[in-house]
Amino acid sequence: MDLRIPINLAYDAVAAARQVATAAAARADGQDRDDGFPAEDVADLARLGLLTAPIPSDEGGLGLGEEPDMAEFATVLRLVGYGSLALGRIYEGHVNALQLVARYGTPTQRARLFADVRDGHLFGVWNTDPPGDCLKLGDDRRLRGVKTFASGAGFVTRALVTVKHEPGASPLMLVVPLEPGSRADLTGWRAHGMRASATGTVDFEDIVVTEEEILGGWDDYHRQPVFSGGAWRFAAVQLGGIEAVFDAWRGHLAATGRGGDPHQLARLGEGAIALEGARGWVERAACLVAEDEFAPDRIVAFVNLARLAVEKAGLDVLQLAQRSVGLQGFMREHPLERLSRDLATYLRQPAPDRALATAAAEILGAGGIAGDLFELRSTR
Repeated sequence: MDLRIPINLAYDAVAAARQVATAAAARADGQDRDDGFPAEDVADLARLGLLTAPIPSDEGGLGLGEEPDMAEFATVLRLVGYGSLALGRIYEGHVNALQLVARYGTPTQRARLFADVRDGHLFGVWNTDPPGDCLKLGDDRRLRGVKTFASGAGFVTRALVTVKHEPGASPLMLVVPLEPGSRADLTGWRAHGMRASATGTVDFEDIVVTEEEILGGWDDYHRQPVFSGGAWRFAAVQLGGIEAVFDAWRGHLAATGRGGDPHQLARLGEGAIALEGARGWVERAACLVAEDEFAPDRIVAFVNLARLAVEKAGLDVLQLAQRSVGLQGFMREHPLERLSRDLATYLRQPAPDRALATAAAEILGAGGIAGDLFELRSTR
């Protein structure tokens, strides 16, 4: 199936994301189980052009995520996350993979892999190894080992994975083709939330790797600011989840007639402040990463602050919503219950303390005044 969007038709990625979000929100409760996966929602992403939209414009795609449309890109990720955080996680991984292919792939690789996207293949990025071990590429070009915490396991059919010579060494990226339903073990994913993300372990043992499946060079995966700067994307998805919690909370107050209580109104107002602050951080981070005016460390510092600001906003909104709604919000039939579990789980991203410390160190060592730290020269 060719998912190419006719170039003579105007394409509205935000409108497509709204359609996906509406349908995903209606299905999400039914997918909330240990073997769940938003397959129908992924099909909607394909049908409505969002799987192919991130293909670069100079490669025949729509270039979602290219300047000057970074704000639109952030909105798309936010809306998909609003509909379903599990779906948002899957989509963000797909987008991440396509951006890495666009940046590090050879012309032949880009042509082949972007054709795979148009044929309906779902991409993902899996970089987590078991403790004390790693996925290795042997001298015989065979893979040895597994990847863990792989979201979309069994459904991703083009896996961008990292291999190393030994744990802690520099990684090399590969794009490995997989058959649907193969090599995935979801039995270890018994998380509090994000149950429908099909996160598990994927066994790559004995897969033979060709030269065409090697993407870039050793340690390209960790090049800055692309590596850490890309965290704004999952923050955008998280923002959508925060908005969904906020709306479930707001709807509860309206439906129960408790909105006239000044204490409830005060909590809702505090939640709105947190929510809009997070939105500002995400939109600013999306635009900043597309600029070449700042040094990589400065970009990474801002994105680190943005992801932590979104995390704090999410935790604040969760606490306020749960306190406002009370015990009803913890009952399985209440809209807030699953939304809260998914958000609390997805907010747990790697190394938050290190992200904060490295951002603060960059700020401490910078010259000039505070107001100029992250301002473009054209706006000063």
